[in-house]
Amino acid sequence: MTTATNNRQFRLVRRPQGAVQAADFTFDAEALRALQDGEVLVQVQYISLDPAMRGWMNESKESYMPPVALGDVMRAITAGKVVDSKHPGFAAGDYVTGLLGVQEYAYSNGQGLTKVNPALAPLPLFLGALGMPGLTAYFGLLDVGQPKAGDTVVVSGAAGAVGALVGQIAKIHGARVIGIAGGADKVRYLTEELGFDAAIDYKSDDMAQALKTLAPQGVDVFFDNVGGAILDTVLMNLAHGARIVLCGAISQYNNQQAMQGPANYLQLLVKRATMRGVMVADYYPRAMEAISAMGGWIAAGQLKTREHVVTGMETFPDTFNKLFTGENNGKLVLKVA
Repeated sequence: MTTATNNRQFRLVRRPQGAVQAADFTFDAEALRALQDGEVLVQVQYISLDPAMRGWMNESKESYMPPVALGDVMRAITAGKVVDSKHPGFAAGDYVTGLLGVQEYAYSNGQGLTKVNPALAPLPLFLGALGMPGLTAYFGLLDVGQPKAGDTVVVSGAAGAVGALVGQIAKIHGARVIGIAGGADKVRYLTEELGFDAAIDYKSDDMAQALKTLAPQGVDVFFDNVGGAILDTVLMNLAHGARIVLCGAISQYNNQQAMQGPANYLQLLVKRATMRGVMVADYYPRAMEAISAMGGWIAAGQLKTREHVVTGMETFPDTFNKLFTGENNGKLVLKVA
C-alpha cells in the first residue's frame, strides 16, 4: 500500500505544431483515490519515450491508434511496481509493464499489463530489447525482411532503439549490415561496438555514393525507421527482389506540411521489390518467441543493448525531443524519480 496521496502527471492540452513544447501539456498533481474491485495501482518507475508518441499527439483518424484526447494523460509504455491490488491476477510487489502513461501512479484493470522479473534484467531493458523495440526489430526483420545469409541489409536510424537491434540480429543471421546514422560518434558505435560491417553518416557523407560503394550489388533488405530523403536514396540502390520494412518515418513526424512520400517508388516495380509495414501489436501473441531469443543472445554476448536513462519526469517535453534531434544514445527512457 502506498503512502503517497498525490499523482503528478502530464496531460495533453494542445496539439503540437512541429516539435513538442512544454506548453502542449499541463504538469499537475491529482489526488489518488481509493482502489476499486478488480483494479491495481502501479507506481510508475520508468517511462519509455518512443517516436510513435509524437503521432499519438496529432488529431489523425488514419493511425493505427486513436489520438490522445485533449485533457488526457499522455500515453506511454511504462514499467513499474504494483503497490496495491484488488485484482486476483496481481499482488502488491509485482513488477509490470504496460501502457500506463506519463504519470507517477496509474490505475489499471489488468488489461495489457505484463508481469516482468527485475531479477532477470533491469527494468529499462523490458522497455527496450525485451520490450516493444525488441519485438519490432525481431519480427520486422525476420518475418517481414526475411534476410538470408550473405544478404546486404541496410538499417536507417541504426543507432536508435530499434535500429541497433535490427543490425545485430541481421549479423547473427549471417547478413552483411550497413547502418545509417547521424554523426561520427554514432558511426563508430555501430562499427566498433555493435559489429556492423559499415556505417554511413547521413549528416556528412554523400549517401547515394556511399551506398553504391558499400553495396555495389544493391540492397537486399532495407529496414527503414526514418523515411523521407533517406528512403528515396535507398530506393535507387535496391537489389532485384529487395524487401523494404517500413517501421517508422521519424524524419517526418514534426513536419507542419504534408508528409513526404517516396518519389522513387517506381523502383519497387523495376526491381520487383516489396515494401511492407510492420506493426508490433500484430506479434504480441508470439512475444515470448522474441523475448526468449533476444534474452539468449544477450546472455551469450551476441546482442548488446544501450539504454539512455534521464532522471526526472518533469523533464518529459525536453527529453522527448531528444528523439528528433539525435541527442539520445540508445533506447531513451525517463526515470520518474
